[in-house]
Amino acid sequence: QVQFVESGGGLVRPGGSLRLSCAASGFPLNTYTMAWYRQAPGKERELVATLTAFSRITEYPASVKGRFTISRDNDKNMVYLQMSSLKPEDTAVYYCNTFRGGRPGDTWGQGTLVTVSS
Repeated sequence: QVQFVESGGGLVRPGGSLRLSCAASGFPLNTYTMAWYRQAPGKERELVATLTAFSRITEYPASVKGRFTISRDNDKNMVYLQMSSLKPEDTAVYYCNTFRGGRPGDTWGQGTLVTVSS
């Protein structure tokens, strides 16, 4: 029932910008903290952004703070990740998901690939 469809990835040069979109369905989006994760080949999945449901509080790890911005449009069941000043180390498949008790939900979408390269 729960579904996530990520889009907006692609090839971008270092220093460039990209906006990712996530269409969420099957649950009350407006009551869940939402998050973006990423995973590069051979690396652990990494949490890169969270956004609470009501207070709209955001959190980012040091690796992306100041460069990434998570946002949401509950009326459209959408979550976004605006990325700027992209670096090669940002290359990964990006996923959106819920965030409860410090963990993602059990259902994952296909993700969208972001490749930062010259």
